[in-house]
Amino acid sequence: MISEAPPFWWAKPDWRAWALSPVSFIYGRIAGHRMAHARRASVPVPVVCVGNFTVGGAGKTPTALTLARAARARGLKPGFLSRGYGGLLDVTTVVDPAHHRASAVGDEPLLLAREALTVISRRRVEGAQRLVEEGADIIIMDDGFQSARLAIDYALVVIDTVRGIGNGHIVPGGPVRAPIRQQLRYATALLKVGQGNAADAIVRMAARAGKPFFGATLRPTRQDDLKGRRVLAFAGIADPGKFFRTVEELEAEIVARRPFGDHQHLTDDEIDEILTVADRDGLEIVTTSKDFVRLAGAHGRAQELLQRCRVIEVEMAFVDHRAPDLIIERAIAYCRERRLRENRKKD
Repeated sequence: MISEAPPFWWAKPDWRAWALSPVSFIYGRIAGHRMAHARRASVPVPVVCVGNFTVGGAGKTPTALTLARAARARGLKPGFLSRGYGGLLDVTTVVDPAHHRASAVGDEPLLLAREALTVISRRRVEGAQRLVEEGADIIIMDDGFQSARLAIDYALVVIDTVRGIGNGHIVPGGPVRAPIRQQLRYATALLKVGQGNAADAIVRMAARAGKPFFGATLRPTRQDDLKGRRVLAFAGIADPGKFFRTVEELEAEIVARRPFGDHQHLTDDEIDEILTVADRDGLEIVTTSKDFVRLAGAHGRAQELLQRCRVIEVEMAFVDHRAPDLIIERAIAYCRERRLRENRKKD
């Protein structure tokens, strides 16, 4: 899957989107068929999937973290399941944030592992089974909605209200991973993040299909004393503009912006340029938690950048504070129903 989305994906469809339509059609048919006809393996604990309709971030990881906290508040032991983005993709691995680096396991799994038991595996069924062996009694998948390999009890699809589904075209002509109506069929509920209107059409479509939706905003975990500070902000996430807007909401003055690709590891030249500009213009350096963990364990100028970075942590704040607990509760109920159906088939 493409990790860095071309800019034209997020604008009105142009000649590139239309020229790629035949390939998008084939990709969509294959992805839709896979979702509809895959044999889904089962595990004996509830599985909550936090996914999205498109390539790129919509707030899945902060949502997964919020759900894990809700599960823990109920006395459960949550476990995160992620595909990962590092060198250990061929090995099902329990992530240890004290020893693993982002180059081995990926940045998002490191963030998740700070909160709860986390396993990475490109074979999601194997990863889920490992989590059960490690004692998890509820699994929260960060992405994987379209993978169609593991039986999911609750599929929460996150959609950004500013970017929506971009130009609406399927990969490679746009960011959509499979036909929207096909994806909606397997979604339990939608989570619309932000105050924009780009998701309105999808929410109406979901409502007609009888799918509930929740609202949420991504906000800083604390109001850092950045007001009036002159900063250099850099971000290697799916939508760097979202991070820059967060910094501006904290009333900092962004003098220099450095957007990078999602999951991108900075080169020595890029690190040196950030430090040089910050020193020359007297700027504080601010970044995301994902970028910060990618620098962990580095040496030389990278270590200097790590030490000088100020991390802006964010959290997913649901409009209805009861929503995370409701999602966990329903996932548990749906799991019981699934297990009863499976036992009847065995009998």
